[in-house]
Amino acid sequence: MDYQLQEQIELFDRYLSEHVEGANLDVHPFEIADSLIQIKKIDGQIYLDLLNTLPQTLLAEVIIELPRHEQEEIYERFGAKKLALLTEELNTNDAADLISHIEEIDEAKANAVLSNLSEEDRDTINKLISYEEHEAGAHMKVEIFTAHLHEKIGDSILRLKQMKQNNEIDNIHHVFVVSDGHTFVGMIPLEDLILHGPKELYKDVIDDEGKITVSVKPHDDIKKVIEVVSNYDLSVIPVVNDFGILVGRITSDDIYDIISEEATDQIYHLAGVNDDAEQEESFWIIGKSRAIWLGLNLFTAIAASLVIGLFDETLQSLVALAILMPIVASMGGNAGTQTLTVTVRQMALGEIAGNEAKKTIFKEVSIALLNGLLYGAVMGVIAYVWFGLPMLGVVIAMAMITNLFAAGFFGAIIPLTLKKFGVDPAIGSTVLLTTITDVVGFFSFLGLATLILL
Repeated sequence: MDYQLQEQIELFDRYLSEHVEGANLDVHPFEIADSLIQIKKIDGQIYLDLLNTLPQTLLAEVIIELPRHEQEEIYERFGAKKLALLTEELNTNDAADLISHIEEIDEAKANAVLSNLSEEDRDTINKLISYEEHEAGAHMKVEIFTAHLHEKIGDSILRLKQMKQNNEIDNIHHVFVVSDGHTFVGMIPLEDLILHGPKELYKDVIDDEGKITVSVKPHDDIKKVIEVVSNYDLSVIPVVNDFGILVGRITSDDIYDIISEEATDQIYHLAGVNDDAEQEESFWIIGKSRAIWLGLNLFTAIAASLVIGLFDETLQSLVALAILMPIVASMGGNAGTQTLTVTVRQMALGEIAGNEAKKTIFKEVSIALLNGLLYGAVMGVIAYVWFGLPMLGVVIAMAMITNLFAAGFFGAIIPLTLKKFGVDPAIGSTVLLTTITDVVGFFSFLGLATLILL
């Protein structure tokens, strides 16, 4: 057997035994999933054999830690009953994600999986997957540790202990206090309860120390949820309906995953790359996705070349222009990318809204203009010393100032405009901006050269 394969199998066996026996609490399903991925790279059949040796509860947890394309292979391989059993082992939000993912691949199988679940689980998952991806409800868990206002602390702790022993709930750091009708009153960190006796009522704790009352609603945009969690430094946030009734919670690990996914999406989109396609193993699918954006970029590059073609006689008259021309376009492109990246990121964080858009445009234009004045002067001197033509230095200095001004303005205005029309600001912004800075850069440089030097 291959030495590397043997090493990975031994690592998998150690992780598995330590996790099952509880000998090492640091062993996480992610580590087992990562070990399986390494094994699959060497031998796909052994990977499948080891996957089937996992206990059902652990298998469910490992599957959601696997890359998306690996999950799809498993969903296609396993039958509806097997997938239903795995679904029952997961938290409600993970279970809903699993069903949604299966539905994308095979809607009939997703329905078959749902039909094999208990009526209660089926209703819960159907409710969660009915929310849009950008809504808070799509990311909440319905497993909640609640306590009534007039309940004793000791009684609730015993109930929590029983829930943990039965694996009914995890990731608990707060107790959600409710009144009659399950109306949300507030939440209290579990660590605060050690200061109180088991016979004290939650009402007394709240009267003495207060409670955290921040909450969101199921249809709130998830970006708002992220903002609230960040502003209040929360590890969990309750979800309540329009009547104030507690319906779920969103935990920090889910918030982290959402932030990570959004950041990844933005990076890919700014580069003209499809994040879903990049998860595929097929070179054809990845290449096709990238080719679309490269094709669009080709047409924009032709547009810039057409501008250069307008001044072919000018270029033939002064070779120095051809040497210096890329500098103007490059500086504009880089300045525009800086502005674009900052603007898109601030928009994603909710830092730009309403009148702040005008302030953003003014700030970015001012910064770009200052840099244009600085580096325009520097390049003007360099061009004069290099070619011995004073007016050539003036031309390139003016062109750089013009192009950096345009880069700052359009780098801010393009994503703001796209968002106004309901388009993801990260998608297509780079291609549009590059076209503008190239066209403006070439046109201003060659146009000024034609007017001043010839």
